[in-house]
Amino acid sequence: MTRPANLLFILSDEHNPKALGCAGHPFQETPALDGLAARGTRFTAAVTPCPICVPARAALATGRSIAAMGRHNDNADPYDGTIRSWHHALRDAGHRVVSIGKLHFRGLPGDDHGFSEERRAMHVVDGVGDLLSLIRDETAPKRKGAAKMAGAAKPGESDYTRYDRDIAAEAQIWLREEAPKHDRRPWCLFVSLVTPHFPLTAPPEHFYRYLRDDIPLPKLHAPEAWPRHPAIQDYRATNAYHEHIHDEATLRRMMAGYHGLVAFMDEQVGKILRCLEETGLGASTRVLYASDHGDSIGARGLWGKSNMYEESVGIPMILAGPGVPEGRSVATPVSLTDVFATVVEAVGAEAPAAETLFAIATAPDDPDRAVISEYHATGSRQGAFMIRTARWKYVRFVTYPPMLFDLAADPEELTDLGADPAHAEVRAALEARLVAMLGEDPAALDARAKARQAQILAAHGGRDAVIARGEIPYSPPPGVAPAWS
Repeated sequence: MTRPANLLFILSDEHNPKALGCAGHPFQETPALDGLAARGTRFTAAVTPCPICVPARAALATGRSIAAMGRHNDNADPYDGTIRSWHHALRDAGHRVVSIGKLHFRGLPGDDHGFSEERRAMHVVDGVGDLLSLIRDETAPKRKGAAKMAGAAKPGESDYTRYDRDIAAEAQIWLREEAPKHDRRPWCLFVSLVTPHFPLTAPPEHFYRYLRDDIPLPKLHAPEAWPRHPAIQDYRATNAYHEHIHDEATLRRMMAGYHGLVAFMDEQVGKILRCLEETGLGASTRVLYASDHGDSIGARGLWGKSNMYEESVGIPMILAGPGVPEGRSVATPVSLTDVFATVVEAVGAEAPAAETLFAIATAPDDPDRAVISEYHATGSRQGAFMIRTARWKYVRFVTYPPMLFDLAADPEELTDLGADPAHAEVRAALEARLVAMLGEDPAALDARAKARQAQILAAHGGRDAVIARGEIPYSPPPGVAPAWS
């Protein structure tokens, strides 16, 4: 067992796992996270249980896959606290467990998410969230937020950068004023930032650093190079970001916005980590950093998340502190669902019921360990189910052709082997493992998710009422009114 200690858990939003200096990125600067990785362990094959916010955060809280929860399939089905979370486990064991920042839970009066205290909490709009994501067939309306993605790519401040500054400040205040009050048993501080999630408006000192002609354009960004898989085509039809990128200058401004926001987020992380050291808490506190999912950043002509390519389904994950190997990179696949067992072991709340990141960090790489992810949300006409080992990634749909990538030979996922006869045995073996881990056939899970979505849609007046309600491009921070369109 790992010796109990305090835990500072920092979560960002939409951080592409490749956009890290310590991951070998050619131009992204992340000195704070690079320093954390140098004194800890970086997990190089980490994934999200679902490449979109609300389901990913529900799975993070509960340690369960989307299939195992049987709900929380999309951004209109938020976590309400009824499934036990690691926050509940820590609080019930007498530990102080505090959140600061974005949670993206239901957040209605009476909901108990398990925290001792929630500060500056962002939850889904109206306790409902993105109802448009429930409409997944050919009648799904084209999302208006796609037009705003390009338009917001500029230097300056946004609701999100201002919110993250407040979150980082609140975290420093808590470490200085509240942490000393809770020294009888280890505490957990969960700091949840919203950047680099769009809008792609980055502070000027970060934006202009990445607005350069010598920065290479995203891979497969030209339309003639785009993959034509029907699942990707479905997503483009609903989230048509490409329709608003009219020239290379616009593309470069969007890239500068995203990479500038990563640098800005890293700056906030640095402030929190410096405060941890300045207060003398560093030696008695472990730090876990991760993101809820990634972002395509223009690769294959895609923006945002919602697909099973590494840019979207992959996440950065770093663990540092007492008992964690320093300067190690671990290739064993891990998931946000591994966090539950890790957190309860970290603070000594209870014996972990599953393998933890501590055990994985101190063991030889396990190339056969598998992790899964699912997607049932906006832009998908049928569910996507992924299984990933160190070498292989297999993506299963209901009727669409499967996808298969050899990540050892093709880390950029440029060659889809889903229809290659020479890899039929590999696909069959991965299919069997995927179904076993899901606990049910993908077609049945797809039908179950759609049935729940239909119930939620009907409860809110049906398709026409939901479309009339409108959409917001991103959830507003506390105190900011939703920008409906």
